[in-house]
Amino acid sequence: MQPVSVFQVRKQYEGGVQALGGVSFEVRPGELVALLGPSGCGKSTLLNLIGCIDLPDEGEVRIDGVATRSLSDDELTVLRRDRIGTIFQFFNLLPTLTIGENVALPLRLQGRRGNGIAANVHEALLAVGIAERAGSLPHEVSGGQLQRAAIARAIVHEPAIVLADEPTGNLDSHNGEIVLDLLRKLAGRGQAILMATHSAEAAARADRRIHLRDGCIESIE
Repeated sequence: MQPVSVFQVRKQYEGGVQALGGVSFEVRPGELVALLGPSGCGKSTLLNLIGCIDLPDEGEVRIDGVATRSLSDDELTVLRRDRIGTIFQFFNLLPTLTIGENVALPLRLQGRRGNGIAANVHEALLAVGIAERAGSLPHEVSGGQLQRAAIARAIVHEPAIVLADEPTGNLDSHNGEIVLDLLRKLAGRGQAILMATHSAEAAARADRRIHLRDGCIESIE
């Protein structure tokens, strides 16, 4: 059973616009996969389907063996909360919460309480190298540290898959390299990561590269 299995997935929007036209692939544990292609090729639609934000019209998306089309809205919410982590290009940290409190959010949404949260947050911040900034507010740290905090938030609840949407797109080259090193480190620990990117440098760090064009897979290398 793979963290992510996509089989013959099709998605259309209003007016008959085809976003995805029969896409199939898997992401294995410990694998960093780059999703590449021009704007409008279907990358965002695919991330939304795997992230349980939307459902395919045809075909099947499985997260940890669970077919998303078979779930109710409430069940999709639980699957998204428990088994998926997302890293955004613009970080999406809450400005009034400390870095540690932001990282703790996935655990609190799961209903966890007590000292276990603090231990898990500390471990996640240690993994990304900013444990000393746990008490800082987002405006008090650099862009690179904000992205590392976003990575910590995405992995703190040990999801089956981490979705990274242009994780280096808002960073300078130095901090971009740090973030890519972290993603490679997470994959080395067994985490499955799917990274959408326009960056050739980021794609070069992946184990496999899936090229999309016009809603279809053009090549996998």
